Amino acid sequence: MSGVVDESTKLSKLLGARSAGPLERARDLHTVGDLLEFWPRRYLEHSADLSNLHVGMYVVVVARVKTSGTRRTRNGKEMFEATITDGSNDLDLAFFRPYGHRDVLLPGVTALFAGTVGIYKGRWQLAHPAYQLMEGGLGPHGTDRGPIPVYLQVKGMQNWAVAECVRIVLDHLDDEGVPETLPAKVRLRHGLPGRLDALKGIHVPTDFAQVQRARHRLRYEEAFVFQTLLAQRRARQAAERTRARSPREGGLLAAFDARLPFELTAGQRAVGETLAEELARDVPMHRLLQGEVGSGKTVIALRAMLAAVDAGGQAALLAPTEVLAAQHHRSITTMLGDLAQGGMLGGSEIGTRVALLTGSQSAPARRRNLLDAASGDAGIVVGTHALIQEHVQFQDLALVVVDEQHRFGVEQRDALRGKGAQPPHVLVMTATPIPRTVTMTVFGDMETSTLTELPKGRSPITTHVVPADKPAWVQRTWERIAEEVRSGRQAYVVCPRIGDDGPAPSGSPDDEELADAEAAEGEEAAPRPMAGVYAVEALLRENPALEGLTIGVLHGRMAPEDKDAVMASFNRGEVEVLVSTTVIEVGVDVPNATVMVVMDADRFGVSQLHQLRGRVGRGQHPGLCLLMTATDAEGALERLDAVAGTTDGFELARLDLELRGTGDVLSARQSGGGRSSRGMGRGSFRFLSLVRDEEVILQARDDASALVARDPDLADHPELQAAVREWVDEEQAAFLERG
Repeated sequence: MSGVVDESTKLSKLLGARSAGPLERARDLHTVGDLLEFWPRRYLEHSADLSNLHVGMYVVVVARVKTSGTRRTRNGKEMFEATITDGSNDLDLAFFRPYGHRDVLLPGVTALFAGTVGIYKGRWQLAHPAYQLMEGGLGPHGTDRGPIPVYLQVKGMQNWAVAECVRIVLDHLDDEGVPETLPAKVRLRHGLPGRLDALKGIHVPTDFAQVQRARHRLRYEEAFVFQTLLAQRRARQAAERTRARSPREGGLLAAFDARLPFELTAGQRAVGETLAEELARDVPMHRLLQGEVGSGKTVIALRAMLAAVDAGGQAALLAPTEVLAAQHHRSITTMLGDLAQGGMLGGSEIGTRVALLTGSQSAPARRRNLLDAASGDAGIVVGTHALIQEHVQFQDLALVVVDEQHRFGVEQRDALRGKGAQPPHVLVMTATPIPRTVTMTVFGDMETSTLTELPKGRSPITTHVVPADKPAWVQRTWERIAEEVRSGRQAYVVCPRIGDDGPAPSGSPDDEELADAEAAEGEEAAPRPMAGVYAVEALLRENPALEGLTIGVLHGRMAPEDKDAVMASFNRGEVEVLVSTTVIEVGVDVPNATVMVVMDADRFGVSQLHQLRGRVGRGQHPGLCLLMTATDAEGALERLDAVAGTTDGFELARLDLELRGTGDVLSARQSGGGRSSRGMGRGSFRFLSLVRDEEVILQARDDASALVARDPDLADHPELQAAVREWVDEEQAAFLERG
């Protein structure tokens, strides 16, 4: 082959159409770079492990032939059979044509076998598997000198053929053909191999130590590229200038503070002071506020918004769902009273207005709220994604508050920021506790404040797991709800799906609810049907224990006015038992609700269950959360037991991260990107672990910050610049896919 080979070289040019074709068709691999990023899933030693087989499993194993021979079938045809072993466990092989096999697969021979596991006469079997003898090496160059890489199955190719293609590609490459992302000084400081050596260590290692060195290099590279991107964002933000926003004396904030019926916690006061200091600067604030469910984040955000209004500006609060947006609008207007009726009959002279903008509002209401936002009459504008639309205008947007940031992407946040005449201050809130490694990555372009203290008056929550296959336990659950309600309190029953006929409209809130419920982190969803809102409502109405109780239904596909009516009735205590999807997961505050039952609790994630149970115990009475499940999957039960065993959100967040993996955690920023056929897209980490690699992330953050301080535009590091741009492009692609 003539010409220089680099990562952009077409595989068909280097390998020929016969080898490149299956890689292109089955795994969307077209270039040298594509193939080099088709990472091995695992490695084989020169001994097998046949202890964990199951039907339908595609296996690639190195094993020794234990017995072999031919026999006649009922129709008189000859077939060849063999048994391979790892020394403790056996696996049968069946070849319906013996020719070419019986003289090769002799007892004592070691080979690499690949095939799909089945069962024949109660024994594990591979029918007509592919194999490659080990004695002469795997292929003409031999790979029996080190660990054997195992790749995702490529239809039309055996594993060793894929490995041979990778080896051919690596043989044609030199350092010039593989861009070196890491600066030489950084590699030297941490003793990291070059990128080409790392790729060889991943694909054609001589031993497992080389695999580990290569993985560490690629782990660090991922952390460094992403931390460089964040360091550039921080540098650009630090260079921005905006209007300082300080509250005026005798203004809205002072009036609100004077009316507060409770005392702020020490943590709330400290965070409030930090926000006030940053709002008073001419550098835009970019701060993440995280706190346990019920820690009082909304009050802190409202005080910041009132400070912005006092300074002559406006504040926008972006919420992920219409239910949460309506809840915020209702709670803010209630807390402000006449301060939220500026210019209206009975309103305070120093008051403002609080507008609500959602996608399904009536045309007259939408026009009125758009006008209030554009004219500045509404100092606070609460809304969903509708706030980001082009025709939404503000007179002077001073502060952007984003609630439940994990539901949004960076671009959505920035789209709202772009509506300010000057860069507005940004406060991002989340009730999902975030491990330190995640704040350094997912939120690494922001400063962080954490609320750990619960306000006075919050009651403890007890959580229990209820086996759905024990009728007595299930009936006791409904009796427990009845006891609470007849004591004057209220209850939630949460279901993973709606359950009415017909699919949800595309983009409806319940699309996300179903996706969350079916995810069952780290496991495939079981085939059993999930509990639906309407089926559970009917079940409760028929249960004698609940006779006479008022039962309501709430889900994301209901008309906005119907959702508002149900929530208002529940707030007033007219609805005693609310059967709902996860639309009540965040922001819903009904202090009189004391008990929650989560149906099919195994279908929800750890953090989501923690969020859900935060809806109870918000008043003077203790909360009770009952997690009902029919699963017997060990992993799911461990997850539920973990939730029942602690109310420490940070401990659960770490467990959640371990179970979900980095990809899901980054999904708000990078979801939708990359090639799924490779098993991992460019928009997520393939080697870096946010659970395990805190030290690597800290080192990369320090190195990246120092480099960006010297070379903000990466002009002296073009390969790093290209890698960072690739991350940015992936984020933008994900944003466009989300619409």
